[in-house]
Amino acid sequence: MSDLNPKPAGSRPPRQPRTGVTSTGARKAASKSGRSRAREFALQALYQKLVGKNDVSDIDTFTRDLAGFSKSDSVHFDALLHGCIDEAAELDALLTPLLDRPFAEISPIEHGIMWIGAYELKHCLDVPWRVVLNECVELAKEFGGTDGHKYVNAVLNGLAPSLRAAEVGADRGKARA
Repeated sequence: MSDLNPKPAGSRPPRQPRTGVTSTGARKAASKSGRSRAREFALQALYQKLVGKNDVSDIDTFTRDLAGFSKSDSVHFDALLHGCIDEAAELDALLTPLLDRPFAEISPIEHGIMWIGAYELKHCLDVPWRVVLNECVELAKEFGGTDGHKYVNAVLNGLAPSLRAAEVGADRGKARA
């Protein structure tokens, strides 16, 4: 060993803690479920629709060829991508009263995330409403702007009682008890 290199040859840097989150607070890829991955791919696909105005079949084909898609829940991806695009006007109508600005001033990332949240709240009743909100907040933390997750959370938290009244009421009743 020389004085310039005090470490023995072949030594490794210290291990990083495996907390399951990155330095930004987003979940690490290894800790994501197939549905979480499906939401990520659906968001990327919806972004292509919102920004590029690409054809949904071209978007679908392109997205399925991306690295890591095989680890996602392809059935959930299909439901989100095609459901959000097919019901875009209806989802926007549900979300608009909860916004403080027009959709034209909202990032396409946050717009896509809110579509996913609204779609899941409306159609994916097997996913608890709090899980829908948490998953959308995680997407916004990972892909959105600095405080986009706060906006997404506020809008979807306002939407949940109208689409899942009994479930939200029961959860909020437990919290008060």
